[in-house]
Amino acid sequence: MVMQTEHPIIVHRRRERDGGPLNDRKLKQRVREGVFQRVIAGSYVRDAEWKRLTWMQQHLVRVLEVADRARGPLVFTHSAAAAIHAIDRIGRWPNPVDVRIAQSTGGRSSGAVRRRALGFGGVDLLEWRGHLVTSPAQTAVDLAAEGSFTAGVIAFDQALWARRGGGPLAAREAVLSALEVNQRRGYARVPMAIDFSTSLSDSVRESEARVLLDRLGFPKPVLQKEFHPPGGKVARSDFYFPDQDHVGEFDGTGKYFDADILNGRTPEQALLEEKDRADALRRQVSALSRWRTPDHRDPARLYSILTADGLPSRFPPPRRRS
Repeated sequence: MVMQTEHPIIVHRRRERDGGPLNDRKLKQRVREGVFQRVIAGSYVRDAEWKRLTWMQQHLVRVLEVADRARGPLVFTHSAAAAIHAIDRIGRWPNPVDVRIAQSTGGRSSGAVRRRALGFGGVDLLEWRGHLVTSPAQTAVDLAAEGSFTAGVIAFDQALWARRGGGPLAAREAVLSALEVNQRRGYARVPMAIDFSTSLSDSVRESEARVLLDRLGFPKPVLQKEFHPPGGKVARSDFYFPDQDHVGEFDGTGKYFDADILNGRTPEQALLEEKDRADALRRQVSALSRWRTPDHRDPARLYSILTADGLPSRFPPPRRRS
């Protein structure tokens, strides 16, 4: 298990006078001009570098800044722990950094820190940079307990993800153990999310799509099925519906713009490789459907795409969003 410990970008701190803004007047001017952006009080980053980070990386910067200026050990939990373990989520991350405190403690939250008086009984904790952080299994359970069913599935899928570099963050047994020793309000729906979770979802959007496919009444897909086209590379599908011989593909834009995913390729090269992969898959099956993020926001659109391509649903079409 590899926890995130280093800043993804340079942070300028007023207390260090490290070549960044030297006084309040210049600092305020540069913030107004959009050159710098405040992360937390006294810590600033260049706006252009900040905007190149993912929301998870941005939150990690805030967590590291809170950790480095803390006067004593903290216990990071929920979204802060998720950033440390690289358990991704959909949508914007919160600005406050979550720390766990004793149930009897009446600590107040500040602008940079959100204190959660949940206690430590039965909570699995790990050492991290002189502090403590909830384990991946505990973190996933915590996120599922306070979020929607979809958010819970995403958290568990991320923790269990088998193809993660370095291996999965947690075993299903560890997740079930974390659930067993932590029962409080909101935990009643967590077992359903665990049951629905899988180690095979390669992204948060694939996890979200699995939930949508089920809610829209489509058959249960096989995940990450490999196809072997003649003379070509192995093509792995996101979703495969064996009874219909139908492939479903979520076409995320990250593969064309994320430097880590591109791995030295240009966006044009990535686009052509993806087209070749899709063509190879199409020649192997009876039907292939592709969709993008906007189709998740309006499930009626996803329903129309799949049924128009011949995939049956046991439910009538949902209402379109106005």
